[in-house]
Amino acid sequence: MTDDLTDEDAAVTTERLVRPGADDIERAAEAALRPKRFDEFVGQRVVRDQLSLVLEAALGRGRAPDHVLLSGPPGLGKTTLAMIIAAELGAPLRVTSGPAIQHAGDLAAVLSSLEEGEVLFLDEIHRLARPAAELLYVAMEDFRVDVVVGKGAGASAIPLALPPFTVVGATTRAGLLPAPLRDRFGFTGHLDFYAIDELEQVLARSAGLLGVHLGDDAAHEIASRSRGTPRISNRLLRRVRDWAQVRGNGRLDLEAAHAALTVYEVDALGLDRLDRGVLTALCVRFGGGPVGLTTLAVAVGEEPETVEMVAEPFLVREGLVGRTARGRVAMPAAWEHLGLTPPTSGTTLFS
Repeated sequence: MTDDLTDEDAAVTTERLVRPGADDIERAAEAALRPKRFDEFVGQRVVRDQLSLVLEAALGRGRAPDHVLLSGPPGLGKTTLAMIIAAELGAPLRVTSGPAIQHAGDLAAVLSSLEEGEVLFLDEIHRLARPAAELLYVAMEDFRVDVVVGKGAGASAIPLALPPFTVVGATTRAGLLPAPLRDRFGFTGHLDFYAIDELEQVLARSAGLLGVHLGDDAAHEIASRSRGTPRISNRLLRRVRDWAQVRGNGRLDLEAAHAALTVYEVDALGLDRLDRGVLTALCVRFGGGPVGLTTLAVAVGEEPETVEMVAEPFLVREGLVGRTARGRVAMPAAWEHLGLTPPTSGTTLFS
């Protein structure tokens, strides 16, 4: 959910162990843990089964499958599923992203170099520049691009036929996609947050690939603090491994998990320093609210965009914070999590 943050805000999020996004260095670390086939992919059963059916039918017909749009919060496996789609089809995978394509010519160059049956993965597809998106409409539907030759009144468009290919688009903001672009996708799948038992399976598989033994209690503890996100689970697993190696006895047991996550300030709900700072300010300084976003951000020493885009989504989803027309308010669960007693004067909106 960091797609639209400023550079300064992005710098803040990179320091958070429970951030859902990933930078290039972490993506490289994740590569070794990514499932390669559907039977290795844990969770998202409905989307996985539907996609498997689409691909199997296309292979049976000997044709490229329909274009695929995957939506959902970051860290749930959209990129992994794109790679699995290419692997299941036995096709090459071309990877790019919306922000990297700022002009229609950039996209035309990519499309004209595709091979028959190739899979084009467009991450953050909602951030495609409008001219590029309009070019993509035609390419996805008619498998052609119109190359403009000349300038001004003498310019002419020459249609260039493209071999059949499959676009896999990934987005965290499906509502920002232009309707004509959404309509070109024959299959749309939404990825949901993972249950704790599913994350335990993810952790067991990752621990095996990392060559470490992860106790069942430790796996449950890490999974319960992972915000329903496999990327966060794997990140916490690596930090617990580090603690066990440096300060522990090398075993990834419950004691190591508790100690490591305490060092990294990830509490039982998966909240970190920023999250708890927002809750503490809201409950202690402002009596549970309502309080405006800007005032709340000043109280925790962050930019309003950071509080709104980085901390709030999870706090609201977990029922800790409420957003009202009058401002942010602390929900009963926030007081309980901080071990505080809500005021009895009726100043809070949801007490």
